[in-house]
Amino acid sequence: MLPRMGKISPDVFARVIKPRLGAGFEGKGVVVPPQNGVDCAVVRIGGKFVVIETDPFYVAKELGLGLASWFAVNILASDVASMGAKPDYLCVDLNLPLDMTDAEFEEMWEGTHKACKELGISVVSGHTARYPGCNYPMVGGAVMLGVCDKYVTPGGAKPGDALVLTKGAAIEATGLLSYFFRGAVVERFGEEFARKANAVAHEMSVVEDALTAFAVNDGKSVHAMHDATECGVYGALCEMAEASKVGMKVGKKAIIVKPEAEKMCWLFQLDPYVSISEGTLLISCEKKSTDAILQALAKKKIAASVIGEVVKGAGVEVDRAPLAHPREDPFWNACSGKTIRKK
Repeated sequence: MLPRMGKISPDVFARVIKPRLGAGFEGKGVVVPPQNGVDCAVVRIGGKFVVIETDPFYVAKELGLGLASWFAVNILASDVASMGAKPDYLCVDLNLPLDMTDAEFEEMWEGTHKACKELGISVVSGHTARYPGCNYPMVGGAVMLGVCDKYVTPGGAKPGDALVLTKGAAIEATGLLSYFFRGAVVERFGEEFARKANAVAHEMSVVEDALTAFAVNDGKSVHAMHDATECGVYGALCEMAEASKVGMKVGKKAIIVKPEAEKMCWLFQLDPYVSISEGTLLISCEKKSTDAILQALAKKKIAASVIGEVVKGAGVEVDRAPLAHPREDPFWNACSGKTIRKK
């Protein structure tokens, strides 16, 4: 029933979680309830919509606590931005390891503060303590909220839309593994390559991607967005198609794979198209606005490509072959180091 590692399947969500959601939603203003493949809920309060996202507070200590806490904030903010909303408020629960020092805690929190300030996010509530059984990288959980007048969901893709993908495949897998196993990367590819792969970690956010794309034509041109986290680009395509009840036709060669991602995935024996990729945004937009969206992203120095189109029907085809959801991301197994190719 539960996966060996990673997120639960749609079947588990439908059977165990969805029928048991407390008091229900009648009269509560819930306009986007919990659903598989949709990262946030949306609640109407007064004349505004509040986008609400929940995730672990993921601190990968190997990145250095400054970059790690930047990433933890951006994981949360990226989901809110993918709904077309600017992230506004953070509520964070820190369940810290017993061996975390005072200096490490201050460094982590300083990084969190700086990341929030950079994005215009206010920290409004939280809980902080050290407990037995807690460890990196999951040092707690958090809720991010954004207040907006309009939003999109991953379920809004329409037949006739173009599919735009930012940055390319396996961004997060490349950035994180290059830090987790830097010695092995340097040994195989050299110091210069390791620095380039490390730099990819600074791209592990879609906040700017999403808000830039959604600003084109005042949000009227973008119909759906989804960040390619667990199970990567292929997972994001399947989830958007399922949520939108549409089909998709995709060309594999149109999906950007950075040289760093290609080499890192070879070294760890990963398929880049199904590997975790925070930093990669899938956008479904009206075709006539594709050039304007690509140009807006280019002005922000965000690489992007048109990878396919939305069609009537169901399911995803890549190079005319049916695509099944990967279900389990190979990144988690790679984190053990056991998949590194031997010389």
